[in-house]
Amino acid sequence: MIRFDSTTRTFGDKTAVDRLNLTIPAGELFAFLGPNGAGKTTTIKMLTGLLRPSSGRVSVGGFDTTTHPREAASLLGFVPEEVFLYDKLTGREFLEFTADMRGFSAAEKAERIERQSEIFELHDFLDDLTETYSHGMRQRLVFAAALLHDPPVLVVDEPMVGLDPKSVRLVKDLLRQRASAGAAVFMSTHTLSVAEEIADRIGIIDHGRLNFLGTIANLRQMLRDDHHSLEHLFLELTKSNGDGKA
Repeated sequence: MIRFDSTTRTFGDKTAVDRLNLTIPAGELFAFLGPNGAGKTTTIKMLTGLLRPSSGRVSVGGFDTTTHPREAASLLGFVPEEVFLYDKLTGREFLEFTADMRGFSAAEKAERIERQSEIFELHDFLDDLTETYSHGMRQRLVFAAALLHDPPVLVVDEPMVGLDPKSVRLVKDLLRQRASAGAAVFMSTHTLSVAEEIADRIGIIDHGRLNFLGTIANLRQMLRDDHHSLEHLFLELTKSNGDGKA
């Protein structure tokens, strides 16, 4: 469902993502890990059509995100790290706006909003202005909006930041359920314990290059370390990296 073919993105003389080759099939929950500045955000922007690759190709469901952006975008649900809402809309109005953008009929819109409101327990605040929402409430609303059209590909960037334990459990269960139902789930996260718990495979990017791709068991085997946590293994693999933004 998701495919990067020798995908490179440069900014002047800086290479943010360097010849990335990666395929994520339907039914897989993939965790994308890396230090700050490693290239995660740039990768997500290319995947969601917000940036064009400098070279190579990104495709979603067989559609090139550069040459067929509408077709690729129609298959995607995206939950960004920085949640943006229209503060003077209620949660319901925001979901209605999202549904209208997707071209749903009035009946479809009402049914889908009701379904997502139940899943994410939105009913208590759905008719309040979003400017009054806590971070967790905003995050739940954005997840609901991203899933209104039941996308076969879900991209989530740092989904657990700022959530209370109950919301974290809800999101973890949701991501696993989406993958089990056949969706390709691409999750970028710094929360290594979450990746260790729910991901089918992980990829570790550092200095723009994919240094590891496989299961945690594969990573243990590669580093000859059967005892430590993913956090320790991750730090071992990326210990030479500096800090930055990409």
